[in-house]
Amino acid sequence: MANSSLNIYFHKLERALDNKDGYEAGSLLSFRDPHISNIRLHLEKPESECEKFFTSPLDELVAAHLRCCWAVANHDFIEAYGCQCVVVQAFIKIFQNQKDENWGLPILFALTLDLRLFANSADVQLGKKGHGKSGETVEKAAEMLMGCFRVCASDNRAAPDDSKKWGMLNLINQLFKIYFKINKLHLCKPLIRAIDSLPIKEKFSIAQLATYRYYVGRKAMFDSDFKSAEDYLSFAFQRCHKHAKKNKRMTLIYLLPVKMLLGHMPKRELLQKYDLLQFADVTTAVSSGNLRLLNEALRKNESFFIRCGIYLILEKLKIITCRNLIKKVALILNTHQLPVSSFTVAFKWMGEEDMDDDEVQCILANLIYEDKIRGYISHQHKKLVVSKQNAFPLLSVKQK
Repeated sequence: MANSSLNIYFHKLERALDNKDGYEAGSLLSFRDPHISNIRLHLEKPESECEKFFTSPLDELVAAHLRCCWAVANHDFIEAYGCQCVVVQAFIKIFQNQKDENWGLPILFALTLDLRLFANSADVQLGKKGHGKSGETVEKAAEMLMGCFRVCASDNRAAPDDSKKWGMLNLINQLFKIYFKINKLHLCKPLIRAIDSLPIKEKFSIAQLATYRYYVGRKAMFDSDFKSAEDYLSFAFQRCHKHAKKNKRMTLIYLLPVKMLLGHMPKRELLQKYDLLQFADVTTAVSSGNLRLLNEALRKNESFFIRCGIYLILEKLKIITCRNLIKKVALILNTHQLPVSSFTVAFKWMGEEDMDDDEVQCILANLIYEDKIRGYISHQHKKLVVSKQNAFPLLSVKQK
């Protein structure tokens, strides 16, 4: 294909479209196909050639694709993005007129993926030239993707197998990637509702469902809904292909803090397998109630945790670490009436030099409220009185 003439390319695309072969046509319009390296298809002004062979709006689509090939060959991703916008707009006109059929979905998926990737590259180039705001192009791409999403979501007449609604999840996953990139997670909520109300929501491909639940899990984590986050991210990790180690590692970066907040500590073997030993000292510190080690681990790997967007989530582990330290002191004293001063000594020994009894009582009050400790504070006697049965319940049992 890389050495084919323009005419052969036209005939192959025409045949694929006439045969309603969305996968073949999608490949012939995708930038992951070998045809894009064919120099004969790198045309700055392909309009006249396309008008001779195709009718409108298909001629616009093909012409914009060929000009896009030319722009990419010249590393001009700003122009490539503009061309891809024309490609997507032209295809939507065609797609909307395909009543009661959805064979064009693979084409839509290929075109919208390239649109998002070119938007990313265009933003980088604009940034280097000092033009535009960061993320401006991908935000515009998101608006176009939303237009595609509406076309799919509004297809209510077709039979289930022929419905364009099968394209919704792929487009939502693309939109999630943009919204997380530009930090507009509130825009995810209506998309999640759209999928929740969809009768076919469990029938999408495992790959699409894993991607979807990865992002929904991350959003749940940022919303402090850790139990839901655990469910979604666990699904994404378990259903991710066993050879997709990079994707599994990305999922674990968010699943591990959630698991730890729910009291499940990862094994060192897992951390080694996925090159995530940045969490090793954090895990040890939380399990053993070692505040000093936790602070050191967070400081040591601060840049990594901030880059991943989980530093503030990991800081929430301090209260779990405090709870485990208090539990250790309680086991040593072996009584259900525990002097607050004994906890203050323990905190100071862990490097919290400015800690006093009043601050310790605040920590204890929070832990009792969150049902991480069962008991009450006797302010008169300055003691923590814990339940004689299950004073330190499992963290995963109840999350307020």
